This record gives sequence, structure tokens and C-alpha cells, in this order.
Amino acid sequence: MLPEKMKAAVVNQFGQPLSIEQVPLKKPGRGQILVKVLACGICHTDLHAAEGDWPVKPSLPFIPGHEGIGEVVEKGDGVDFLEKGDIVGMPWLHTACGHCEYCITGWETLCDYQQNTGYSVNGSFAEYVLADAGFVGKFPKDVNYLEMAPILCAGVTVYKGIKETEVKAGEWIAISGVGGLGHLAVQYAKAMGMHVVGIDISQEKLDLAKEHGADIVVNGKDPKATEEIKERTGGGVHGVLVTAVAPVAFEQAIDMLRKKGTIAMVGLPPGSINLPIFQMVLNRFTVRGSIVGTRKDLQEAIDFAVEGKVHTTAHKVRLEDVNDVFENMKNNKIQGRMVIDMMA
Repeated sequence: MLPEKMKAAVVNQFGQPLSIEQVPLKKPGRGQILVKVLACGICHTDLHAAEGDWPVKPSLPFIPGHEGIGEVVEKGDGVDFLEKGDIVGMPWLHTACGHCEYCITGWETLCDYQQNTGYSVNGSFAEYVLADAGFVGKFPKDVNYLEMAPILCAGVTVYKGIKETEVKAGEWIAISGVGGLGHLAVQYAKAMGMHVVGIDISQEKLDLAKEHGADIVVNGKDPKATEEIKERTGGGVHGVLVTAVAPVAFEQAIDMLRKKGTIAMVGLPPGSINLPIFQMVLNRFTVRGSIVGTRKDLQEAIDFAVEGKVHTTAHKVRLEDVNDVFENMKNNKIQGRMVIDMMA
């Protein structure tokens, strides 16, 4: 018997602490499932949502959270490919239209009509969440929920970003920023057969990169960082994935590329960056944005983790701790990923 209300962390006003409240539990509609949340990672995007940082803001009040993993407890009409008891994950891409030029070419993440979990629809900072059955990721039942939850955003985001660098097995990739996203990126890149340079300004995070298999680690504050990278990689890296949230990291990435190299950007710092046109043109550099991943990317990213090739450095917190986590996030005091244990 499902309850009439559920506990959730709610944003009632931008820039203010989230409120832990009892809110009505909604039934799934056609094509939807109701999921009992077991764990949910806390992403920097959740903080941006709660602060109202972006031009298109969520409608207040709303429940953040887009790294939720849980158990299907109820199905709406038309859902015949999932069963009660299945373990699924609710990613950033809640749903898309399915018929625009982007959806029909496998780029549903660019759909103008998409809905996003924890932003335009309520998310997983709650005991239960509604999901579009066609857009969830699928997990076996015996997984570590705390480790798997961050794969639903941090994991798939860096996995897609790595593919966007077009670096091949045996080539060099640099991961700039070894935080919640970057420590997973190092592992995905190694699992995909690449040589990895880990870059950060924190010794703890450089140690984390080394722990997860980085071949080289370099402090980004070192004035000779890019020179060292070029020397140790035999002329520069073939691609850079920038997860950092400092514009200088994006500009620094250009100086460590070898000719024909590609930078994929997934970090979202405020402001803009300067691109040296002469250097870009003569070296045939490519700079591109990369936004999360499609349903196919999501399932591939999950499968890497389920096979044990990628492990989240996860730190367990309670739902009531979310405001403290946001404060630590603002002050860059988080290593790995903070994950809400909804069973705590």
C-alpha cells in the first residue's frame, strides 16, 4: 500500500535553503512509472537549479535531483517492458518529443521539447519519483545503489564527452578537473583503452586521479603544466575533456593539444573564454560542447559500471544533509560524489 505523501527536499525560493517537506504522492500516467528512490547523487546542476543560475529557470516550487536509482513500484498504462521490482535510474533527460530532427537522428538530448528531471519536472530528492518509462536506465538488482546513482548524470556525461573528443584507444586524453565527474572520466577513458592525463589544482584530487588509473597527473597551477604534458605525451594530447568550472581550464586545454586535437566541454562556468584564432586554424583544433548523453549512451555508461570497470567514489549522506552538501559544493570542498541514501 503506497502512502498518500512522501518526504522530499523542495526548492521554494531561489538562493534559499531547501525545505524538507511532506508532499503529495502522484500516480503514474500513461507511459510513466512510479519509482521508490533508493539513492540519488547530488550534482552541481542541482545547485544551479536551486540557485536559479541559468537563463531558463525551473518553476517554483520544485524537487531537484537527476541521479536517482530505485525500484519500480507502480506502472501506468502502456508500460509493458518493465515490471514492478525492476531497478531503474532516472537521468537528466526525463523525456523528449520523439519526432523532431534531433530525436529521429539519435540526438534526443538536443530536442527543443525535452523535459529534464529535477528541473522542468520533479526529481529524485524524494522518497518517490515519476519517470517516463522509455527514458530510464536499467540495472540488475544486486548493484551497489550508492555507487551506481552518479552514473546517471556524472557517468553518462563524461562517457559521452570522451566519445566527443574522438580520442581512440592507445591515444592520449587529458581530463581537466578530477571531481565528481572527472574521477569517473579517468576510469571510463582507461576502460576504453586510452592513456590518461589527470589535471587539477588540488593534490587530493590528483591523488584520486592516480588511484583511478591516470598515467600522468599534473597540477594545473604549475606555470609549466602544458609544457610538461606535451613533453610527457610526445607532443601533446589528442583530446581534452574539460569538467572543471573555471574558464582558465578551458583556455589552458588549447595549449596541451597536439595538431588536429579536440576539446570537449562539459563544465559550465559562468562567463566566456578566449580562443586564439591563429592557433586554432593552423593546428586544425576543434572545440565542441557536449551535453549529457542519449539513452544509448546512458545504457553503455551503466554497463561499464555494472561490469566493475568504473567505480564511483561515493560519500553517503541523508536527505536532510542536502543544504550542507550545497555549501561544501560552493566552497569546492567535495571529493568524489555525495550520494543521498534514501534508506538512511
